Amino acid sequence: MALAVMGMVLLTAAPAMAQEAAGGIQGTLQNALNWIEGLGAIAPIVFIIMYIVITVSFLPASVVTLGAGAVFGIVKGTILVFIGAMLGATAAFLIGRYLARDWVSQKVAGNRIFKAIYDAIEKEGRKIIFLVRLSPAFPFNLLNYALGLTNVSLTDYVLGTVGILPGTILYVYLGGVVGSAAAGQQRTPAEWAFLIIGLVATFAVVFIVTKVARKSLQESLPETSQTTPVES
Repeated sequence: MALAVMGMVLLTAAPAMAQEAAGGIQGTLQNALNWIEGLGAIAPIVFIIMYIVITVSFLPASVVTLGAGAVFGIVKGTILVFIGAMLGATAAFLIGRYLARDWVSQKVAGNRIFKAIYDAIEKEGRKIIFLVRLSPAFPFNLLNYALGLTNVSLTDYVLGTVGILPGTILYVYLGGVVGSAAAGQQRTPAEWAFLIIGLVATFAVVFIVTKVARKSLQESLPETSQTTPVES
């Protein structure tokens, strides 16, 4: 089955992704994806709900994002992941702002990166949020909660969070290509060439976008040049 190879991809593609999978979480999420795959018409709705829960609960989303490409295909998978991530990020933002403010404050207290982000958001909220969403250097789940401490409006937060789209497309595309290969789908050489070229092009675009975002962030957040990583 296509989802069976997701584990190998996660363990070999990047150490960070392998670390996320520790403790059996990867297997649990893969089982959930297998279950969702058999739900038929309601599978997309259940997937979105699961993605929201994953985002709010600080669980690793990489397994599910890759799996979406294998289960739903590249286009539909991207749409579902994007909807689930946006709703989950918005829920975490509201929880951080209204229900768990003290806890979130303790998590980010004394961190110069978040201090610089807060200061920059006071001037250019939507732009800064968009840039940090484009950059993989910031922990997605914790950032959702931490941004609830800022004075940014919900509208600007949501619009800025659209910056997750390039990374979402890349992960889902990778999952879709690997899923197709694992399932033994019959494709012509031209179709495989199109998929592979598309994957390479997606990698290139995300790389360029990330590089531009980092440069813009360095200009907007000069204080972060000598900071320690954020603990999630």
